[in-house]
Amino acid sequence: MKVGVLALQGDFVEHVHALRRIGVEASEVRLPGQLGVLDGLIIPGGESTTIGKLAIDYEMMEPLRAFGREKAIWGTCAGAIFLSKDARRKQPLLELMDITVERNAFGRQVDSFEVDLNVPALESVDPSGSPYHAVFIRAPLIETVQEDAQSLATLSDGRIVAASQGHWLATVFHPELTSDDRFHRYFLEMIRTN
Repeated sequence: MKVGVLALQGDFVEHVHALRRIGVEASEVRLPGQLGVLDGLIIPGGESTTIGKLAIDYEMMEPLRAFGREKAIWGTCAGAIFLSKDARRKQPLLELMDITVERNAFGRQVDSFEVDLNVPALESVDPSGSPYHAVFIRAPLIETVQEDAQSLATLSDGRIVAASQGHWLATVFHPELTSDDRFHRYFLEMIRTN
């Protein structure tokens, strides 16, 4: 299995390291031709508008959409925004996943936080059911999930922070910044079953 990490902007290196730690062949993706050999793709955190503009500049938008129609994509933080159909503002989006995302929903960088989440879906890769310690950095929020999309994790007040739809996964926090590899393993499971 080979998983790419979109390496136009953001914390792509951390995802590459996380994948390699669990024995997955991982590569940085910057050009459309690099998508063809991949089984799945991660779009990292960073700045969603910048990622979108660079994807246009590098003629990646349509190749990414075509890839996403066939294969698994996971967007983390800014990547979740870029993967969504609606970010409540005009910016380049892949418009694949039927979720609405609010940018910077928790405030500025100084309002970043960490919290333990209950994520029942992760029991498929770790039956222990232990909480997932999530790192939120200037995080967006998944306001709504529509159609076939479903919530995977919420904060204690019910706000959605992780969702899936078919072979797409969105998390508004940063699993690549922790030593807990369950979300990366969960994404590999999505790739295998796609």
